[in-house]
Amino acid sequence: MKRYILTGTPGAGKTAILRRLELDGYTVVEEAATDVIALRQAQGEPEPWTNPSFVAEITALQRRRLERATALPGAVQIHDRSPVCTYALATYLGHPVPASLSRELDRLQTLRLYERQVLFVRTLGFVTPTEARRISYAESLRFERVHQDAYAELGYECVPIAPGPLAERAAEVRRLTTPASADAP
Repeated sequence: MKRYILTGTPGAGKTAILRRLELDGYTVVEEAATDVIALRQAQGEPEPWTNPSFVAEITALQRRRLERATALPGAVQIHDRSPVCTYALATYLGHPVPASLSRELDRLQTLRLYERQVLFVRTLGFVTPTEARRISYAESLRFERVHQDAYAELGYECVPIAPGPLAERAAEVRRLTTPASADAP
């Protein structure tokens, strides 16, 4: 099974690409940070990302989702972010890297759980704020750089998915993830 990471800066259109791929039959493994934010906000914590335990919670949920994904069908899986993204997030937020995240990064490297080519969705040139996404466009560009640096540091190659219409971006992901001998996910 090939596991590809689809990532990028907040507001780059990653979620729309994932939904298109999912409708096209790809197996998509959801990201964890947005769900951790939503839960903690529902519990009355308006900015959960300010708490260093936020990173460990994301790591634990990502690990469970990756473990469950081994039973999912398909020769190709598209993972919405990865623990490397969580490492980038900790760096960006200035939080310490918890031991659980360090162990998970070591495990990813040892087992080579993801393809080395990371599909990096480039910014659309703006950011639309949401309850979970409270970042300016300038901050998103800085976070994008931290993201790319984290992947490079761990030996991954960021393959850009250029800005453009959703159909073109999804087609580029399909082209990059479809085995040469196959026509479908």
